[in-house]
Amino acid sequence: MEEILASIRRIISEDEPAAEAAPLAPEPAPEPMAAEAMPVEAEEVLELTDPLPEPEPEPVETHGDLEVHEIEPEPEPEPVRRPEPVMAADLYDEPLVSDPTADQTASSFGHLARSIAMPKAGRTLEDVVGEMLRPLLKAWLDEHLPTIVQAKVEEEVERIARRRVG
Repeated sequence: MEEILASIRRIISEDEPAAEAAPLAPEPAPEPMAAEAMPVEAEEVLELTDPLPEPEPEPVETHGDLEVHEIEPEPEPEPVRRPEPVMAADLYDEPLVSDPTADQTASSFGHLARSIAMPKAGRTLEDVVGEMLRPLLKAWLDEHLPTIVQAKVEEEVERIARRRVG
């Protein structure tokens, strides 16, 4: 640290004699210019093709320095139309499977639909699930509901008894 400070002092002391040797001459004052010789500042040129800035709309209300303006909603963009998908049947005239195989497969699917009791027309999957869960819910309630009710009744009787004593 001491060495750094010493080297800075040495550099400063070397610069001082040179500065004293050549005194600075005062700068000459600028000569006043004649009115004709003075440069003319370029005026802003108004181009007639430039659009004028849109005037600020009147504020709906003001709060101190803040002005509240009504915002106009942007128009909704038009939906993008996507091309219709090309189906495999459109690309090939010949079916992928033979007629007997297609008939046998359709029959198998029909048999499967009948065996799992698919919902009839107008019924939803929610209706089917409700029908399947109803017997399970009934069995659970038959087993657990009496103990739940008994516990809640005892709890309520105890709460009322504590209120009367206290």
